[in-house]
Amino acid sequence: MKLTPSFFKRSGLIALLLGAGACTVGLVVAADTESALLERAKQVFRPLPYTAHVDDYPHSAARVELGKKLFFETRVSIDGRTGCVSCHSPSHYGADSLPRSVGVNGVVLPRNAHTVFNTPLLIAQHYGGNRVSVEEQAWKALTSPLAYGNKSFAEAEAKLHKLGYKPLFEEAFPNEKEAISAQNWAIAIGAFERTLLTPAPFDQYLKGNTKAISADAKAGLDKFISYGCAGCHSGATVGGESFQKFGLLEDYWKATGSVEIPLLKGYDKGKFHDTGKEEDQWIFKVPQLRNVAMTPPYFHDGSVATLDDAVRVMARVQLGKQLSDTDVRQIVAFLSTLTGEVPKQFKEAPRLPVAAFQRP
Repeated sequence: MKLTPSFFKRSGLIALLLGAGACTVGLVVAADTESALLERAKQVFRPLPYTAHVDDYPHSAARVELGKKLFFETRVSIDGRTGCVSCHSPSHYGADSLPRSVGVNGVVLPRNAHTVFNTPLLIAQHYGGNRVSVEEQAWKALTSPLAYGNKSFAEAEAKLHKLGYKPLFEEAFPNEKEAISAQNWAIAIGAFERTLLTPAPFDQYLKGNTKAISADAKAGLDKFISYGCAGCHSGATVGGESFQKFGLLEDYWKATGSVEIPLLKGYDKGKFHDTGKEEDQWIFKVPQLRNVAMTPPYFHDGSVATLDDAVRVMARVQLGKQLSDTDVRQIVAFLSTLTGEVPKQFKEAPRLPVAAFQRP
């Protein structure tokens, strides 16, 4: 290799000014730094797996296909317009882009909707963690007054019969006398959601391709780890693996501009609303940061519009840091490497069964 001035300009080294001996040292140091950052990252993060399959919920093609139809089905709700897809849209990276989502009969919900992508890998579902799995979330949504609004599981099951789902359930659950059930609804939707993983450039980086992310992203990664962000946002989903207090150093709503939520009778206190325990006040599930650049607005109430401002807020209320514009730009560049492709099986709505009855 010919060591020309342009080579050193590209490499960011000034060793050309120091003589040939220093050139070799400079190159080794640069390589060591690159390798060291990757090794630090590997200690904190993991690449996404290929599937979120678990033994309890077999991943059969029939169940996945049924689950997709049920995910996009809105006729099971009491208003006929609300379903999983209402808050988790293909056009919004599995979220809905609203500060606070809208539930059945147009009720504004207390919280912002997470993206559905990668959620089976999280420690629990919802900001308060009141659902242990995507299956439990889908099951309890059927009778939630804010989600589907059915008075009972039997009411929801009767609708599935009338909507023509019986053959699809029997194909997906061939060994059951009554294939249509709320439990099987949940298992099927869970099977579909477990296919919605979004590998990204950062995964290629973690697997050793150091060219997969930019120099700015690497600088942001270094700061993300060094400043302490990775203390909570770690693992394969870069978060979502623990519960933490939001507002360690000051009340979060002072930094976010949050408003009081009527349904919660004040500011959102996180897990406390599910447990009633004083020690759970202001405790929230740490959000995953996968696809975070594509799912504004931010935080549990959608109170912050841009990712730049969300990064500043987190540094302020959790770490006591005032970040420079360069810090923010580089950290956001790193976070953007967590953006994967919208899964192909999620992009197009499925063809749903034709109802076996006509509405009066």
